[in-house]
Amino acid sequence: MSLPETISSLGRAKRRTAIVSAVVVFAMAGAAFAAVPLYKRFCQLTGFDGTVRKADAAPTQVLERKLLIRFDANVRGVPWDFAPDQPTQTIQIGKTGLAFFHVKNNSDKPVTGHAAYNVVPETSAKYFQKLQCFCFTDQTLQPGQSMDFPVVYFVDPKYASDPDTKGGGDITLSYTFFPVGASAPAGKTAANDSAKPSSALGSGARAGL
Repeated sequence: MSLPETISSLGRAKRRTAIVSAVVVFAMAGAAFAAVPLYKRFCQLTGFDGTVRKADAAPTQVLERKLLIRFDANVRGVPWDFAPDQPTQTIQIGKTGLAFFHVKNNSDKPVTGHAAYNVVPETSAKYFQKLQCFCFTDQTLQPGQSMDFPVVYFVDPKYASDPDTKGGGDITLSYTFFPVGASAPAGKTAANDSAKPSSALGSGARAGL
């Protein structure tokens, strides 16, 4: 093979190597982005890493044993006041509970936030499940707007028979609101000022606690 042919062959080999490397890099980047929602979904389904599970229906079994549920509220980067209406609740295992969190936007602009959540101890997460929660979707508050967000939850009766949790006496549900993108335009809010987001959770639901 002549020198020019050798140089041309080496050039083609380098181009192929560069193309293959670029494909691998893009594939790895795509896999990394895809892994984020998949990991989040995995955590929600299994309770892994202290992530609360979303339930479709409440259990039919209610035990006599009661647990103390603690509520923790935090904000990161949003100008909101955020706190539970009740710092604790005592509830029977298997019974549906209802808790409210009060939120106020202290800024002069609409702000959209999303609440991340987890449970402590982490071994309890797969048994602490929610039927309804403001954390399932982004929430927008207008300037100065106040709202009360509901959480409908229960502790699965299997909690009482699991060797890792059956001796536990209390569970802490923690939320942290983070900002989401740009502020929503005026008029697009999660609900009216100082209104309960769900009319289905009225006095009857409170009476069931």
